[in-house]
Amino acid sequence: MKRIGAEILIECLKEQGVDTVFGYPGGSILDIYDALYRDGTIKHIITSHEQGAAHAADGYARATGRTGVVIATSGPGATNLVTGIATAFMDSVPLVAITGNVGVNFLGRDSFQEIDIMDITMPITKHNYIVKDVNELADTLREAFTIANTGRKGPVLIDILKNVQIAEAEYKSVKPVPPAPADVCADTLKDAAAAINAAKKPFLMVGGGAISSEAEQEIFALAEKLHAPVAATLMGLGAFPASHPLFLGMMGMHGTHAAARCCMESDCIIALGTRFSDRVALNRDKFAAEKTVVQFDVDEAEINKNVTVTHAVHADLKKALAAILPLIGAKDNDTFAQTALRYKQEEAGKKTAPELGHKILIEAAKRYKDAVVATDVGQHQMWTAQYVPIEKPRTLLTSGGLGTMGYGFGAAIGAAVATGKRVLFVTGDGSFNMNLNEFSTAVTHGLPITILLMNNRALGMVRQWQKLFYENRFSQTVVEKKTDYVQLAQAFGAIGLKIENEEEIAPALDKARACKTPVLIDCRISENENVLPMIKPGQTYDTIITEWEEK
Repeated sequence: MKRIGAEILIECLKEQGVDTVFGYPGGSILDIYDALYRDGTIKHIITSHEQGAAHAADGYARATGRTGVVIATSGPGATNLVTGIATAFMDSVPLVAITGNVGVNFLGRDSFQEIDIMDITMPITKHNYIVKDVNELADTLREAFTIANTGRKGPVLIDILKNVQIAEAEYKSVKPVPPAPADVCADTLKDAAAAINAAKKPFLMVGGGAISSEAEQEIFALAEKLHAPVAATLMGLGAFPASHPLFLGMMGMHGTHAAARCCMESDCIIALGTRFSDRVALNRDKFAAEKTVVQFDVDEAEINKNVTVTHAVHADLKKALAAILPLIGAKDNDTFAQTALRYKQEEAGKKTAPELGHKILIEAAKRYKDAVVATDVGQHQMWTAQYVPIEKPRTLLTSGGLGTMGYGFGAAIGAAVATGKRVLFVTGDGSFNMNLNEFSTAVTHGLPITILLMNNRALGMVRQWQKLFYENRFSQTVVEKKTDYVQLAQAFGAIGLKIENEEEIAPALDKARACKTPVLIDCRISENENVLPMIKPGQTYDTIITEWEEK
């Protein structure tokens, strides 16, 4: 059956099971929008800005495990996607970005809204395409979805010329075949299993790859079989239940004392889908010195990149763990696990009474147990990781690799659309101001999003660095915006509330929880609330331990 290119695109999206796309129309993409309208089976969420659409597609993907799809026009529409695409790339999120471009006869002429988005996005995509022939369109789309979901997941961009959107070609429906993980090398597994079996103090470090591969059940089985303490990177939170006795919390420069100490005292670090970033390994030369390190990763480029390991398993994590579990002997010596539990209890006992912002998050966690949590980037992001227990995978959406301020609102919208669940969106006034225009999107669609705006009238994390490492030279980090966020919420058609003291926490959270539409709570916290511990990259975990013991 012959169809025009725009219709072929819609049919291919339906082949892939796409039910929702995010985007913003424009001249070079109008034929695709016309096909969307005429088909009528795919939901389209128009955002206030293309960056918000990219983050929404990203949040949709993270919350569901399915591929997010975002559509934008040429020129600035396409370039506005770049930060969202880069965010998805750094955090291994399957995303297909579809852009329109000028017709083939106008390419290379500096035509209106012409841009070479393919070359612009080459470093931040797994692959990208420019489609100049309608006969190649269907296969290109199918290949894009396969690439986005094969191995280490990530974004793919398809730039479709305007003439391709209106040209005709034969279309035949093809049932997609999910990519199958490659087989795991038996000898590699035996070597890794032998190293793990020989360990006296094994320690599990869980990263974002664990969630991407849906390996939480296998990780749970491995931890209990080894009776080994478990810590997660920021991206790995939710891959192991926060309430489990073996779980020590977040690993890294803002992680827990218990996780840092057990990592240092272990004789074998089992790295599960984590790349040893500078926020986790800190000092890569000293991080795992004289330890056995067994790294599982689907991306061969990440093995031995940041930390030299003794054993590497290059494979899909879920498949590799399922294969290695029968080779692992159960540990009957639980001395290290008991030590880890003691460290965890000591840390809980030594914690000072949290300040207002921390107390708000602790109370919010009690009321939003079943919610998806989205954050922006900054102090509030780390407080969320420290104080909100993440029990299940795909319930914490945050920008870990790129650290994108302004990510959270779009991600919250994507998650709310995808799951129908209430979303708790934690942000700071610095991050919120970057994409607050998406408030209109949330209100228009009546999305159940509660916004906790940690308002300290400053760029809190950067100010904290200036306080600790730049002798209190607060250069451009105390912003003191005059915005009344309660009135702003009301102007957008949402509900605005305020918390200024401890007595107001419970009433405000309870009122917000009962609402089925967006609610913003302006949390007026002190600019001196800090994220602790705080270690600079290049230092070691000795810093956390020394500072903690000095308390």
